[in-house]
Amino acid sequence: MQDSQSRLAGSTAIVVARDETERPDTTEIERLAEAAGYAVVDAITQQRREDPGTWVGRGKADAVAARARELDADVVVFDGGLDPGQYADLVDLLPGGVEPVDRYRLVLDVFAEGTGDERAALQVESARLQYMLPRLRRVTKLSAMSKANEKGSIVFDVEDRIDRVESKLDDLAERAAERRESRRREGFGIVAIAGYTNAGKTTLLHRLADDMALDDDDHGDLTDSAPIEDRLFVTLETITRRGSADGLDVVYTDTVGLVDALPHDLVASFSATLDEAASADVTLVVVDATDDPERVREKVAVAADALDAPEGTVLGVLNKVDAVDDVADRRDVLADAAVVDDVVAVSALDGTGVDALEATVRDALPTETTTFTLPNDGDGQRALSWLYDNASVESVDYGEDVTVTVTARRAVLERARGRVDATWTGD
Repeated sequence: MQDSQSRLAGSTAIVVARDETERPDTTEIERLAEAAGYAVVDAITQQRREDPGTWVGRGKADAVAARARELDADVVVFDGGLDPGQYADLVDLLPGGVEPVDRYRLVLDVFAEGTGDERAALQVESARLQYMLPRLRRVTKLSAMSKANEKGSIVFDVEDRIDRVESKLDDLAERAAERRESRRREGFGIVAIAGYTNAGKTTLLHRLADDMALDDDDHGDLTDSAPIEDRLFVTLETITRRGSADGLDVVYTDTVGLVDALPHDLVASFSATLDEAASADVTLVVVDATDDPERVREKVAVAADALDAPEGTVLGVLNKVDAVDDVADRRDVLADAAVVDDVVAVSALDGTGVDALEATVRDALPTETTTFTLPNDGDGQRALSWLYDNASVESVDYGEDVTVTVTARRAVLERARGRVDATWTGD
């Protein structure tokens, strides 16, 4: 089994694409291979139904093997999923040292290239181990052996590594949940940004977030910078920044980008990151408005499956509206999705619709509205200034006293009642 972490720069790949009805386009799979660090030296296509033995049929598999030998390729990338039996048959057919890599494994290699923190790295390792385990069992013919006989084998080693990685991920998940609750107690709304890669999630984060990030030790995952790159994946890490939603304090988290056709069990390996979206007060599912309506429908379905019953409100965000003339049909598709509570059309690039999005987020956050009566003096003005800084001020009436109505998270209102020298007159 090849390890992408030890793969040398310049490793070469042949890509193989198959379609039952037409000659397939290899552009996307080539780009994916390049994102994983491979230099693509050839692309082979085939029009036929899937072969249960070698995915492409024995004759084509022999031709691919010959081409791999001729070009001294390191891997052969198949634009689809290889089951354990197909993987084992191809290992036998390809030249020694040349590994068959399917689309799913390639996606994991790309994620591995982008990991920088402990949780992201552990999630990738878990997914790759879960992927390889049944294939190793098939190749080494150990699936029918007992645990005792497997002791010391590569299969046993992989199973042991999976257990250790999952234990570490459980600990990190508990810490992340505690951090979310700490932020809620401090009055922050939790907003997660989810969706497909290249839908503009990170650009939207830059548009919504403030210039300065929280920098105390309790918010160690917050950062004041986030990469914007036009590639299939940037990172598996969550990027969190402080911002506001029409006057309310919010932390925005850019979560992992979704991808096509990943098996459900592999998606589950990224649960630590997906939990950031599913556990948020508001989840923004960002969709590319340049996709056709059917593609939008497919992507929203994948997002709904990955989020698995989100706890808060889900807003569909139709991004890149600056690049299309009419988005009514895409908006209708989003609005019809069962998981989506409301839809906002925006351009993260030029700012179109972002104010409306912030207002919609604010309305979706769990908040309370309260009226305070303040003395009309210096102390009252200082109290009013504090409320402007920490809540969304709805109205202010000046008279003998100052009557101010504010909307905020419950935790903020509790702090206000403790700090503002005022008489609370009720909701």
